[in-house]
Amino acid sequence: MSLHKAIIGGTGVYESGTPERVERVSTPYGTVELDVVRHHGEEIAFLARHGKGHSVPPHRINYRANLKALQQLGVTHILATAAVGSLNPEFRPGDLVLVSDFLDGTRGRPSTFFDGEHGEVRHVNLEEPYCPRLNSRFAETAEALGIPVHGRGVYVCTEGPRFETPAEIRMFRQWGASLVGMTNVPEVVLAKELGLCYAAVGLVVNMASGMESTPITLEEIRQALEGCRDRATRICLELFRAPQDQQHCACAHAVMGL
Repeated sequence: MSLHKAIIGGTGVYESGTPERVERVSTPYGTVELDVVRHHGEEIAFLARHGKGHSVPPHRINYRANLKALQQLGVTHILATAAVGSLNPEFRPGDLVLVSDFLDGTRGRPSTFFDGEHGEVRHVNLEEPYCPRLNSRFAETAEALGIPVHGRGVYVCTEGPRFETPAEIRMFRQWGASLVGMTNVPEVVLAKELGLCYAAVGLVVNMASGMESTPITLEEIRQALEGCRDRATRICLELFRAPQDQQHCACAHAVMGL
């Protein structure tokens, strides 16, 4: 069975549609287990980024295996959700924010498929890290459903699993970041290396460290997730009811060799 659409669910997002079967996909980077769900007759691959029991911390996620497994199944379009902290006073807990660019603050994560193992050097064009067509369709679908979504979020990815310090957040704001999380890099880069259309929506679960005088609490994060995860999933599933193609999309041609 070849699938073309996938949802990567982050923290608090593990159910979409009606489960139909489980796929175990063997890749050169490890074996990945994911669900195939059916929504309005459409089959969609659903991958829980942290594992179904939320057992894998962000810095230990096997990003290469996850993305390679989706490609091997025939996936060409991915919508991803990610819990984030807000660095922008206008992005409040419970809000949805489409990601348009990123800053990489990770270290030590395998971040490319192009390790030079076959004597070839490859580079990937990240002028548009997130698929502009998927982003546009996500915004249009949200508007049609009457669900507010912010746009143009700049996501800074930290290594985790710790939260950031107030000084780090002040620095990230000076760099132009408006969202902070621990999972979107290298996921977005690997998707681009494989020629996949990939878009991500941030689920704002807290104001980042130092943004407000009150401390971050787990209860605050849980309440915010409850407020936005169902809306994000609803948009993803509705968007994927429509046909998707890569005609006239640069995502499939972002890899360059020298």
